[in-house]
Amino acid sequence: MTHILIAEDEARIASFVEMGLRSAGFATTTVSDGPGALELARQGGFDLVLLDLGLPGMDGLDVLTQLRGTGHDVPIVVLTARDRLEDTVAGFEHGADDYLVKPFRFEELLVRIRARLRPAGPAGRATPVVLQHDAVTLDLQTRRARVAGREIDLSAREFSLLAEFLRHPGQVLSHEQLLSNVWGLGHDPGSNIVEVYVGYLRRKLGKDVVETVRGMGYRLR
Repeated sequence: MTHILIAEDEARIASFVEMGLRSAGFATTTVSDGPGALELARQGGFDLVLLDLGLPGMDGLDVLTQLRGTGHDVPIVVLTARDRLEDTVAGFEHGADDYLVKPFRFEELLVRIRARLRPAGPAGRATPVVLQHDAVTLDLQTRRARVAGREIDLSAREFSLLAEFLRHPGQVLSHEQLLSNVWGLGHDPGSNIVEVYVGYLRRKLGKDVVETVRGMGYRLR
């Protein structure tokens, strides 16, 4: 059975999420403080972590940073009242797989959880370890990126965005596609997070590597 760790200090929300997940067939463990969340997640045995950022004892962002810094790759969905773009960017920069702002509908949370638990790619098809297009190479196992043989330091979200482009070389990817596949966010016409991260990639890889197709989206040259 899929086991989900719920790190949430608001008892009402924790109970609501726990009951909903158990009704949907998941096993759950709930913890209400940052140090406890970090310790349980480090012990392993969880298929996904729901992480509040405003935890007592240790901020959820610090929990996220320490987990990713020690190589834990369990899917992490942030649940938080912090709704500024800067907070969203920080969450993804530190390794979150998804970011959901309170208040939220349980149905949406469930969809996002299932999306993060779903195996990538069709069953039986081997997932490539190295993605490459022209001079750009991305090693999914070592998480190293190179341009013309030169190693580039990428944040977790920059890495995921570049991987999405490399999986569809030459194909125009819309703003909505990138939000869904890289961030897992619902369509938000006011968000410019995709543009922000495309800018980051251009500064690191070269301004002509990612092309803007006006009115349609972006593509890897």
